[in-house]
Amino acid sequence: MNRLTPAPPPGRLIDAPPFSKGVKPHLANEQLRANLQLATSTIRAKRARVTAELPYWEELRSVGQEIKDHTLQHLPYYLALFETRLKENGAQVHWAADAEEACAIITQIVQAKGVNEVVKVKSMVTQEIELNEALEAEGIACWETDLAELIVQLGHDRPSNILVPAIHRNRDEIREIFLREMKLYGKPAPEDLDNEPKNLAAAAREHLRDKFLRAEVAISGANFCVADSGTLVIVESEGNGRMCLTLPKTLISITGIEKLVPSFRDLEVMLQLLPRSATGERMNPYTSMWSGVTPGDGPQEVHVVLLDNGRGRVLEDPVGREVLRCIRCAACMHQCPIYERVGGHPYGSVYPGPIGSVLTPQLRGLNSKIDQSLPYASTLCGACAEVCPVKIPIPDLLVYLRHRVVEEHKRGQRGMEQSLMRGAAWGMKKGKRFGRVGKLAGLASRALPLDYVRWLPWPGSLWTKARNLKMPAKRSFRYWWKQNRGGGPGKGSVRGGPGIGSVGRSPDKGLVGGSDKGFVGGGPDEGPVSGGPDIGPVSGGPDNGPVGGGGA
Repeated sequence: MNRLTPAPPPGRLIDAPPFSKGVKPHLANEQLRANLQLATSTIRAKRARVTAELPYWEELRSVGQEIKDHTLQHLPYYLALFETRLKENGAQVHWAADAEEACAIITQIVQAKGVNEVVKVKSMVTQEIELNEALEAEGIACWETDLAELIVQLGHDRPSNILVPAIHRNRDEIREIFLREMKLYGKPAPEDLDNEPKNLAAAAREHLRDKFLRAEVAISGANFCVADSGTLVIVESEGNGRMCLTLPKTLISITGIEKLVPSFRDLEVMLQLLPRSATGERMNPYTSMWSGVTPGDGPQEVHVVLLDNGRGRVLEDPVGREVLRCIRCAACMHQCPIYERVGGHPYGSVYPGPIGSVLTPQLRGLNSKIDQSLPYASTLCGACAEVCPVKIPIPDLLVYLRHRVVEEHKRGQRGMEQSLMRGAAWGMKKGKRFGRVGKLAGLASRALPLDYVRWLPWPGSLWTKARNLKMPAKRSFRYWWKQNRGGGPGKGSVRGGPGIGSVGRSPDKGLVGGSDKGFVGGGPDEGPVSGGPDIGPVSGGPDNGPVGGGGA
């Protein structure tokens, strides 16, 4: 069967190899790394410049965090309010539990209109549910209209960034794609097309114009949804979104249930945070809002699909739910040293980078090899958390998910790592055993004149293929103690002696810090470390309320 649109790469994202294996060809691609380094460094510099202009930027981030947390805590209420307002405004509301149901709903709406093509605004949630392929299977062509998404589609590729989907491509590659593919799916690119950005954009504009003008159905996502007015919001830089939202007779918008904010007052905060964090702009060139049907103006049939697809399960997790604050700015990706070197494709998800490493395993579960590996696709340097506009603690979530992966492995077949840990526990459980292990390690170290072991046979190669193994000390601490402090006159022993008593304790001073002060850093008069009865807990107390303010 002949396709209507360019075919994406074969295979499913969830079947991608573990991250540690998937990155290898990307690390070896010097052109890819050069493209990524140039793009991410440019966006980072722009973001740093425009955020520095606001003296209250950190306070703005905190307010954004509070808005999202409040909304998520009361999400059922705001979803019901949003649905009510949409219906009052003439829109039709659909609920989708998963990707399959969402695709079926949208396909049925398009088929009811008797058309065989639609135009689409850039939307990561439609990539998440693989909507383009679902429509293609039903004989409906779905055309991407965002420039970067068009490059990805015509290039038989997948997005590698939630903000700039074609960030891994340079201008020469884009020119080749346009010359080769545009003529197969519509108006061809000019034969003398060069790699100047304005000329590449002009070629895309000419290619898309006919599709815009003849389209009767458009599909969009939403950056934000305002609950108390039933308003959907899209911010973009090219104007293609405005064309899709106003020209067709029917508009279908699909959005994740976490995209809500309570009111326009809250939206104002988000519209300061998003453009500065994403594209390094003070505001987006195009901000489009729609709240239903206006007779005689714009689409006369508006459908809104509210998608769960794992979000409800994430919301139930008191730790993992913090990821649902994400506003899809991609700042964490542009800051991440790993993403900058490998791009988005090794993550096996439409949500790559640090945010994808904590979002995707929670949306899809920890059953696949790629999803089990994503929490480890990080150095835990913390750069992502420093730039997140809504203060998602991504490193903390990565550690939390690593713990969940380990727990999942424990419930299954005993693995090598677990066996090694059990062996280590046996050796350390008793002092005599531990002493013998130390002696054996010292003998091995004295027999081999090495500082580091750079290669071991399997299973030790699982460690040494990526890092060196430090040789143990030639003499153990126990040996040193016995030789230097082990019972001479006035020295006592490990457990205590005439001079010093037990380790860390003095007859005159009691526990470290002195008997007058009790535990380290405090005593009866001072309370525990950094606070006491007169002060209350760190940074706050009964009179001051919790950290950061009170109920107001």
